[in-house]
Amino acid sequence: MQKENNANNLIAHPLRLNTQSADFEEAFKARLHWSASTDFEIEERVSIILSEVQARGDQAVLEYTKAYDRLSVNSMDDLTLSHFMLEEAFNSIPKEQREALVHASGRIRSYHEAQKKASGESWSYTDEQGTLLGQKVTPLDRVGIYVPGGLAAYPSSVLMNAVPARVAGVGEIIMVVPTPQGKRNQLVLAAAHVSGVTKVFTIGGAQAVAALAYGTQTIPGVDKITGPGNAYVASAKRRVFGKVGIDMIAGPSEILVIADGSTPPDWVAMDLFSQAEHDELAQSILLCPDADYLDRVQNEINRLLPQMERAQIIAKSLNNRGALILTKSMQEACEISNRIAPEHLEISSRNPQEWEPKLVHAGAIFMGAYTSESLGDYCAGPNHVLPTSGTARFSSPLGVYDFQKRSSLIRVSEQGAQSLGAIASVLARGEGLQAHALAAEMRLSPERGALS
Repeated sequence: MQKENNANNLIAHPLRLNTQSADFEEAFKARLHWSASTDFEIEERVSIILSEVQARGDQAVLEYTKAYDRLSVNSMDDLTLSHFMLEEAFNSIPKEQREALVHASGRIRSYHEAQKKASGESWSYTDEQGTLLGQKVTPLDRVGIYVPGGLAAYPSSVLMNAVPARVAGVGEIIMVVPTPQGKRNQLVLAAAHVSGVTKVFTIGGAQAVAALAYGTQTIPGVDKITGPGNAYVASAKRRVFGKVGIDMIAGPSEILVIADGSTPPDWVAMDLFSQAEHDELAQSILLCPDADYLDRVQNEINRLLPQMERAQIIAKSLNNRGALILTKSMQEACEISNRIAPEHLEISSRNPQEWEPKLVHAGAIFMGAYTSESLGDYCAGPNHVLPTSGTARFSSPLGVYDFQKRSSLIRVSEQGAQSLGAIASVLARGEGLQAHALAAEMRLSPERGALS
């Protein structure tokens, strides 16, 4: 009863801003600001963990897993899950969940197969001198996917990381997932079964990132690590970048809704909740040119909040980082959205196709009142691993291309070597690189002679 009373007493008032106010810019920038700096103690501790795992391998992984996940394990065998165990997990979950996983993974696979056809195929052409030029696209040999498993479990993260890797043609997909006190989430393991994960190890934290990056006696080293995690995981990924590839360093979840006032206000309020419930640092922003509509959304926030299981987190997120912003027009709302470059962007209007071309910076764009951001999180098809903290200005969602690499193809004909060799010789000598020039000149026909 006490918990219910506390929820009923909660208040969530996102900051109200007006773009026409004199202090808008200052208040707007302050609300957007988020420091991504990691505590020095975390950085120091992560550095030690990485060094220990690199030096001692399995033994260090076992020690840290016992300490942080409070597991009583004696060998790496206790932390390694077989394919039979994944299949067993799949068969143990309710039929409704099995069907949802299969359907969602199918849509995600279809989308990424289309993505691969559009941008992930090898190509070449031959010029008029018979020289072949092109690009060879090949998958990574082995990738590691990190799946959170502490306070919450995310089977959707398994699908969104493993399925595009499998579509790309990655040979091995190594999954790590922490299981505090030995509690395994069957839905997460079932998702690994459905999406084609090769091996699963029940470890987490910086030690899991280190094991994937450096390899241990049991855990094979990978070429790239993808997937979200806590501050320790983010710090570890940052530190091992260069030894392996990483997808991104993700910040708190974000949603920005551009509304024209035509969508039921309770729908929009719940969309704002959908990101606020992730984390107290998550950010939910509504842009709208209708002041009355902003009031109606605020009323729905107050009405719906006490009903939410994660009401405390939602309230703190909205109070500290949320905003309801009155704009002078939908056009201005689009301009502000481009400044923010949000992770998730909803165009909640009667005619989203009118505004979509104006929106150039966003991780994912959800168009129309019926397109809730949560559909993208689970089953629409496009990837839900998206750039945060304004990085959508220069980066993209996780995709097939993140699990592929490109090699340039060059096959110069004898005729082509004559014209290209002459050009290369001139430029190489201009840079003072004699061997470069001579390598090109040696292939010139005798009648051309070497260039001096």
